[in-house]
Amino acid sequence: MGGLTPVRIAENRFTNAGPVESTIQNVAHLELWIGNARQAAHYYCRGFGFSLVAYAGPETGVRDRASYVVRQGGCCLVLTAALLPNSCIAEHVHLHGDGIRDVAFSVTDAAKAFRQSVERGAVPIAEPWEETDVHGTLRKASIASYGGLIHTFVEHHDYKGCFAPHFVAAVPADDPLPPVGLFAIDHVVGNVESGQLEPWARYYEESLGFARRQHFDDETISTPLTALTNTVLSTTDEQVKLLLNEPGRGTKRSQIEEYLLFNGGPGVQHVAFATRDIQTSVRALRARGIDFLHVPAAYREAPRPPLADNSLDLEGLQELGILVDRDVHGHLLQIFTCMPQDRPTLFFELIERRGSNGFGAGNVRALFAAFEREQAQRGNL
Repeated sequence: MGGLTPVRIAENRFTNAGPVESTIQNVAHLELWIGNARQAAHYYCRGFGFSLVAYAGPETGVRDRASYVVRQGGCCLVLTAALLPNSCIAEHVHLHGDGIRDVAFSVTDAAKAFRQSVERGAVPIAEPWEETDVHGTLRKASIASYGGLIHTFVEHHDYKGCFAPHFVAAVPADDPLPPVGLFAIDHVVGNVESGQLEPWARYYEESLGFARRQHFDDETISTPLTALTNTVLSTTDEQVKLLLNEPGRGTKRSQIEEYLLFNGGPGVQHVAFATRDIQTSVRALRARGIDFLHVPAAYREAPRPPLADNSLDLEGLQELGILVDRDVHGHLLQIFTCMPQDRPTLFFELIERRGSNGFGAGNVRALFAAFEREQAQRGNL
């Protein structure tokens, strides 16, 4: 379904036909194309506390790939590996390494979502199709996004199966380790080349009905060495939040430029999982062997504005390396994992929102400083 040629967006592609009626409800799942799906499923279950719920492969009639579906709360990952050496999956992994191929959206009407988006400038990947088994019917369609990323529209309707046709239910293994408590995908962040942020932001606005919520320029998000420009987009109800980064002006290679180099172009940089108790989640993940990005002591010890939320355990948050930021609505707590693969590309974030609907420019600076240290260790700064 779809080739691997990167998509670049021309400004004259859009129709400017007025407001688009979005049918997007939420992120249905994230599909990762990876080298070894069986091992990845074990990693995400053992390390991140997901549960294996479904499988598709040769035993279920799928001849070219093996896919393992893991869930935790409202977070669903589909881990897919190629079975044939000349498949598009194998080609994608060869170019990009392990990473996210599909940010799939649950929609009320897949055919309508596809038709509407393509009429307004979206690049089609797969025309609407149906998948049916004894449990019902799924309706799907796909469009392209930046780099090798696609968006599949998934209309679940009344489907009652474990995940989709050709998948069989899996029995989750006993897990003696502490639960992690992830309950939703808060946001997805992508990196694009310099000069491509604005065209891609317009792509989401014009084709999919997203709205711009925030924008940070390279003077706001910078260190003495590197910088980035960032735009936040979301659906009207903010159930789906997508962020775009492009490199800013700097004297050294930024972490965005490092990503673009090692990923072979644009792609999803990180995914933020929401938790209601970030301290408990971080302790559980550490007990499971997950490592986190080290935050510079200078940032953690920096003076802070007065905190209105007296329930914040600042000492405990600092001890765990959790970043704290605030806006007029409340507080934002977040921490970033180390990369789960050898290429310096994809990583994950944990986020707890206590009223705040922002993303914390101060925390992004801390992330940049931490990445610069690791980049220097890799010889990539």
